[in-house]
Formats: sequence, structure tokens, C-alpha cells
Amino acid sequence: MHPYLPHTKQDVKDMLKVIGVNSIEQLFDDIPESIRFQGELSLQDSLSELEVSAAISSLAAQNRGTDQLACFLGAGAYDHYIPSIVRHIAGRSEFYTAYTPYQPEVSQGSLQVIFEYQTMISELTGLPVANASHYDGATACAEAAFMAQSSTRRKNIIVSQTVNPQTRKVLKTYLKFKGLNLIEVAENNGSTDVEQMKAAIDRDTAAVIMQSPNFLGIIEDIAEIEQAVHAEKGLLILSVDPISLAILKSPGELGADIAVGEGQSLGNTLSFGGPYLGFIATTKKLMRKLPGRIAGQTVDANDKRGFVLTMQAREQHIRRARATSNITSNQALNALMAAAYLVTMGKQGLVEVASLCVKKAHYTARQIARLPGYSLLFDKPFFKEFAVQGKVEIPELNDKLLQADILGGYDLSQEYPQYPNSMLLCVTEKRTKAEIDKLVSEMEGAL
Repeated sequence: MHPYLPHTKQDVKDMLKVIGVNSIEQLFDDIPESIRFQGELSLQDSLSELEVSAAISSLAAQNRGTDQLACFLGAGAYDHYIPSIVRHIAGRSEFYTAYTPYQPEVSQGSLQVIFEYQTMISELTGLPVANASHYDGATACAEAAFMAQSSTRRKNIIVSQTVNPQTRKVLKTYLKFKGLNLIEVAENNGSTDVEQMKAAIDRDTAAVIMQSPNFLGIIEDIAEIEQAVHAEKGLLILSVDPISLAILKSPGELGADIAVGEGQSLGNTLSFGGPYLGFIATTKKLMRKLPGRIAGQTVDANDKRGFVLTMQAREQHIRRARATSNITSNQALNALMAAAYLVTMGKQGLVEVASLCVKKAHYTARQIARLPGYSLLFDKPFFKEFAVQGKVEIPELNDKLLQADILGGYDLSQEYPQYPNSMLLCVTEKRTKAEIDKLVSEMEGAL
């Protein structure tokens, strides 16, 4: 018997008798013997707790992350500074052990967090209603597409190829099993081909999905596309970087019907790719199409402020045919960290972070553009990411940067083969002048 399992031989015998088999091996009779593992697993001898701890620590020390490397990699996940208070608040047991606040009388803290989070997302996006967050930015975008279909009763969703490739892949999967058509419009010199987009929009268009700043770092010109899709009574879904909204026009100001995005940059660590949170906000007209749940503010019988779930449109709560989504988790802990980050930074703090990103990214771009053998791939406005093309293959360049304790950029040729030897670099407020100058020097040396 396994030393960590409490069952005695008699316990096992009794359980097998109840279910009508003679041995544990009989439980696997449905699995053909030809594909079962034969022999003994090649495992080392058991170790003491002290030895296991030392072995795991040794393995962990082989990893190098943003604490050891200067990170210039973005492409959807960003290395922003997280104030220490954010993790302290998120570490309180009443938050990280909290479940869905079905009973408001004992869930006021959780409900208030969600309410405050929604309020700040609403203010950032310039749209009046936000829900209690999603799994991540990609699924929030897919849910927004479902909202558009439900509202317009149309089946065509148009998406620009400048939208994050991972988001487009999630969209393709979601829409395929919903019987919807995904139409991709090509990029042109780093931004959406406006004329091709306008030509694709017709009376069958449920929504157009744009991203700004887009995956290639460019700030898109939304105006013409917004007018075109609304002229055909379709919806505009805008995917945004929440940090950028401190200094750029909000989706609401740009005429978007739905705003979505990845909230990781709001106080959440990179965490090897997740868990993250997706945000989604919309107009009052589309409020009842929102998936998930909405927390609201009210007063009790004694006229004291309180919080409740004011809308729950999941299939757990209403008839399945009328449910807007089967989303069951709102990533509450990640949303809490986003709320704590926004409260800590405040309006002015967020403006400062965004402004530093712009200044440092543009300084980096100018320095690299001066190097012989490198050039900026696009000559268009950008926020904190920009594309560089050079004479060195990007995997080779990134290997050399890694040797200098620099985490290099994203190889654009993986998703955009028309741009060989091209790298997407990201510069956040965390990067120092010394780190930037070292990046430039190492890139020059790589030639």
C-alpha cells in the first residue's frame, strides 16, 4: 500500500467487494493491455523532506524571470510595476478563499470589490456598464462577439488581422461552434486596411472587432470604420490596453459599443501566462446581453449602503435558452488585484505610468533606429510597443540578448511571415535608461 494513503488492506478488500471486483487491476480491464505501461517506472529512491526541498529549490534556481532579466517582451502580457500593497491586499484570506457571493448578507466585502472594480473599468472605458470580469482578454472578446450576434441577429463577425493572433484563434474556435462566420481583414503597413474593412461591412455584419493600440503596437484610426459599421447598424467592439486609456481616447469616446481587453497589466503578475482577467464594458442598451454577473449598490431596510448581485445572466441562474453565456468564473482574485492597483495608482498615477511608457518606448525606438542595420518597421503612432526590422534573425538575436540578461522581443514572423527578421519590442515604465542603453548596445553588437 502507498504510505500516504490511509486505507488498510482490509479497507481495499471491502471496497472492491462492494463494487464487485476482485482486485484493483480489474478496474482497468477496459483499457487494452497492449497500451498499458509494462514494468517499473524509472523513479529515483525516495528522499527526505529536507532533500526534496533542496532539489526543488535547485530546479527553481534554473529559471530566470523578470526579477533577473530586463524585460522588453510584451505581445499581450506586460511587465509593469506592481505596488506592494496590491499583493498584500490580495493575500488576505477573506479574499483569496472567497467563492461566488450568492449570499449578499455574508459577502459584502467581495461584492464591494466587484462593484468598485466595475466602476473603475467603466470610467476607464468611457462606457456605463461593466461586468464582474472574465477568464482573460481573448474570451472576453469572444463573448463580446456573441453579444453582437444576439443583439443584431446577424452571423458575420469581422476582425482585423492587427488584433492579437491568440485572440483571433480563440474567436475562431468560439464562433465555429456557434455557427457564426469570422471574416479577417488584412493589415496594411502595421494597421488595419481601412478600405478593405469598409468593403467587408454589409447588412450581414454583426460586429467589427478592432484593437488599439493593435498587436503591432500601432494606435489605430477608428473613426472611418466606426462610421461604416454603424451605418449598417452593426456594432463596434474595441479591444484596448487599459493602461493606455489613461492618455488615449476611451472606447466610449471613439463610439465603441463594447470594449474588451486583458486586465493583466493592472496589478497582476506575468505568472507564466496566467491566470489573468478579461474586462468587458458596454452601453446601457446592451447591458442585458452582458455575460456573467453585475454587482450593484443599494440600501438596506435601515438605509445603510449595501451591495448585491443585480444581474446574473448565466445558465446557472436562468433558463439555458435565455442565458447569455455559460461563463462560471469571473477571476475574482485577479479582478481584486486590478481594483487594488487602480485605487493605489489613482488617476494621476495611471497617467504617469502611461506617459512614462510612451516616453521610454519612443526613446528606445529612436536609439535603435540610429543603428546601422536596423530600422523601425512602421512609421506610425505607437504607445509602448514598436516593431524593428534588422539583418539578424530574431531567434539568434534573442539568444544573444539573453546572454546579456535581457529578455528580447517577440518574433513577428511567427504570425506575420510578411515581416521577416522583425521584432516587436515593449518598453514599460519599469525599464531604466541604463537597461534601454544596454539593449541598444547589445543589438548593435549582434550585427
